[in-house]
Amino acid sequence: MGFKLHERRSTWLWVFLIVSLFMIVTYEANGESSIKENGNTCSRRISSSFMIRRRSNRSSSCDIFQGRWVFDDSYPLYNTSTCPFIRREFNCIKYGRPDSLYLKYRWQPSYCTLPRFDGKEFLTRFKGKKIMFVGDSLSLNFWQSLVCLIHSAVPGANIVQETTNTTNTFTFKDYGVSVILYHSLLLVDTESEKIGRVLKLDSVKNGGAVWKNMDVLIFNTWLWWGRRDSKQPWDYIQHGKKIHKDMDRILAFRLALTTWAKWVASDVNSAKTKVFFQGISPSHYNGHDWNQPGIKSCSNQTEPLSGCTYPGGAPSATTIVKDVLSNVLSKNIVHLLDITTLSQLRKDAHPSAFNGFKNMDCTHWCLPGLPDTWNQLLYAQLSSLIP
Repeated sequence: MGFKLHERRSTWLWVFLIVSLFMIVTYEANGESSIKENGNTCSRRISSSFMIRRRSNRSSSCDIFQGRWVFDDSYPLYNTSTCPFIRREFNCIKYGRPDSLYLKYRWQPSYCTLPRFDGKEFLTRFKGKKIMFVGDSLSLNFWQSLVCLIHSAVPGANIVQETTNTTNTFTFKDYGVSVILYHSLLLVDTESEKIGRVLKLDSVKNGGAVWKNMDVLIFNTWLWWGRRDSKQPWDYIQHGKKIHKDMDRILAFRLALTTWAKWVASDVNSAKTKVFFQGISPSHYNGHDWNQPGIKSCSNQTEPLSGCTYPGGAPSATTIVKDVLSNVLSKNIVHLLDITTLSQLRKDAHPSAFNGFKNMDCTHWCLPGLPDTWNQLLYAQLSSLIP
C-alpha cells in the first residue's frame, strides 16, 4: 500500500516536471507571457529586434517598452547644476516646482534590465558619429535630454555649440560626437508660394539632403497636425497636383508619413545610417483618461500611474504610425522607439505651470525627467545595432 502510494506520488511529480518544462519551452519559443502588477494584467509579446540582458542572465530578445515605473532613490541621472543648457520650457526646478518625487522613478522592463545610461561610454562607442533629432519641440525635449546626459558625465569636455536657422548642434570635440537638432514640425516640406504657405504632402526634399548624411536619425512628428487657424504652420495643403484649403488631418498625417517612409527606404543607406521613429508622446489634459474625471490638466500630479497599462488607451496616431511604417519596420530600415505607453503612465512628469512661460504645459516634459528614459531606451537599441 505504502509502495503504491509512493509510486503514484512519483508519477505525478514526473508529470508536473514534464508539464512545467513544456510551458517554459513554449514561453521561450513564442515570446509571449503575461504578468499581473497591481491588478493590471500585462500581456507582452517580444517585438524588439535587438538583444538585451534578461533577468535570467541570458542575452536574448526582450521588449524594453513593456514594463512599469519603480521608485529608485539613485535617480535622477543628472541634476540642473550639471547641465546649464536646460531651456526654460523644461527647467521645472528652476521655475519653482516644489515636489521632487517625480525625479525618482526608473523604467523597469518586465523581463530584462535596462542598462543605466553612461555618458562616457556613449561618447566612446559613438566616436566620430553625427546623431540628429528631427522634429518639433518634443524632439527639442528629447535632444536636450541627451546633451544633458552626456555633459553631466564629462563636465569639463571641450564643447562647441553652433546654431543655424534649422539646426542646433553640440559637438563634443574630444570625441568628434555631434548631437544635432533639426527643426521640422511636419517632416514633409512647407514652401512659400504666391497663394501662401503650401504644405506638400509628397515632398521631403528640403530636409532630406541633410538628413541622409547622418549616422543616427531620430524622427518625430504629430503635435502640429491638429493645429487650426493662426496656429497651423501652413495655409494650403497639396497632395499630388491638387491643392486644398484644408483636409482631414488624420489623412494628411498618414499621407505625409507614407512619403517620409518611402524616402527613408529609397534614399537612406541603412547600412550606414540607423533610423528611428519616436512613438507618439502623450499629453495629459483630461483626467478621464487616467480614471480621474473632472481633472483638466496635469497640475498637482506627483506620482506616475501604477501598473503597465493606460486606462485611456493609445492615441489614434499610434495606430497610423505602426500601420504606415509596418513595411520599413519589418525590414529593420526603421526602428520604432515605442515610448507612448510608458510616457502615458507619467502624468506627473510634465512642467505644468513650472516653466519659464508660466502657462499650463501638460505636453512637454521636465528635465531632468522622462526624456532621460527615452534616451536610455534609444541607447539600448543603438548599442545592439552599432556594436
